[in-house]
Amino acid sequence: MFGYVLITLIALSLAGFVLGRQRALAAVSGTAANLHSLPNYHGYFIAAWVGVPALVLVLVWLLFQGSVIDVLLMRSLPADKIAGLSQSELALLISEVKSVAGGAIFGTPAAHVVEAAERYNAWQSIARWAMAAAAIALALVAMLIARARIAKDFRARQGVEHVMDGLMIFCSAIAILTTLGIVTSLAIEAYRFFQLVSPLQFFFGLNWEPQIAIRADQVTAGGAFGAIPVYVGTLLIAFIAMAVATPIGLLSAIYLTEYASPKVRAVVKPLLEILAGIPTVVYGFFAVLVVAPAMRNFGQAIGFDIAPNSALAAGGVMGIMLIPFISSLSDDAIAAVPQSLRDGSYGLGATKSETIISVLLPAALPGIMGGILLAVSRAIGETMIVVMAAGIIASLTLNPFEPVTTVTVQIVTLLIGDTEFDNPKTLAAFALGLVLFLVTLCLNVIALRIVQKYREQYD
Repeated sequence: MFGYVLITLIALSLAGFVLGRQRALAAVSGTAANLHSLPNYHGYFIAAWVGVPALVLVLVWLLFQGSVIDVLLMRSLPADKIAGLSQSELALLISEVKSVAGGAIFGTPAAHVVEAAERYNAWQSIARWAMAAAAIALALVAMLIARARIAKDFRARQGVEHVMDGLMIFCSAIAILTTLGIVTSLAIEAYRFFQLVSPLQFFFGLNWEPQIAIRADQVTAGGAFGAIPVYVGTLLIAFIAMAVATPIGLLSAIYLTEYASPKVRAVVKPLLEILAGIPTVVYGFFAVLVVAPAMRNFGQAIGFDIAPNSALAAGGVMGIMLIPFISSLSDDAIAAVPQSLRDGSYGLGATKSETIISVLLPAALPGIMGGILLAVSRAIGETMIVVMAAGIIASLTLNPFEPVTTVTVQIVTLLIGDTEFDNPKTLAAFALGLVLFLVTLCLNVIALRIVQKYREQYD
């Protein structure tokens, strides 16, 4: 239904554009020069009035429709069937009703579940048709109101600009609110975790084994939530990746910008950027099937033991993946340095290498730091390569030849399958995510300080 409503709103907006343009021309007897704004602006004004409010209504409707129907559905269930059920059991019952409503029936559902599924489908249908009717009615009313404002001296251009300003503010607000929502959800769930697990154990513990009994019939360890091994593994793999990517990416950018001929640059730069488009699972296969066995065979040849899953294999392949992030941004930053700075350096007797070190790199430092920061964030947040090449076992070691794990891998591992967010094992994922967010924020602040301290400004 949403697709049909969207197509209808687009059609009404196009009709509003044509109507506004024709009415503006009719107001001055076809002489566009007598209008305050161009005829197209009058059309854009009506199209915006028709499309934007109706689209906002549809989005808000879809945002709250599911929650409202769920509340109605829960209240419609027989009291004797839901008496004494916990929140998780109620959620499971609602999920069963929705599954039956969608046709996914396993076994013989209870009579009250079948009846609830029929009500659910009926309410869904009513909600969809009501949304369509409300959106179309709002669009038509807005079209009539906007059409009545079209006149010879109407400032349609300013009206369109106000709409665009509001749209940009709305998009900015969505970005800000999304960030606040993410931080708030992480903070709330992390607080619940720290009510169950001591922060001292989490931040300073040296043993990470979050395997606890979720059901009474499970036999597991008591659970240990010392996150030091997880963060050490994350930093170790990120450090290896950056040790590979930073020099190769930066030196390749310098070569392509200052030394390579235009023909070589036209071929090599796209080839480097292709690395960024390769799926991470392909890098993971490459690490498992090629890099890790080659490293292990080399270690055996020299009498050195290297684990099949090692931090060095995962970090090295991840570094290859990160090369275009640093190379591309550094290339653009160096190429943007004015030619006059190069000519001035050469005029003072500096060589090409001295010019690069003393003039170009300081001038391009913001762009270079931006590329390195992007690569660091990408390395910290990478999951697939680490899962396939380094494993999921959290071991406290700085030996790059041993298997380690990272924060993102543990978050995925903790949340795999049907989970309930009421025990330390699942809530630990939010605590890990919150600390990862804070670490990334600190990296951004450090990078900004470095840029502010070492950046050279030129008039």
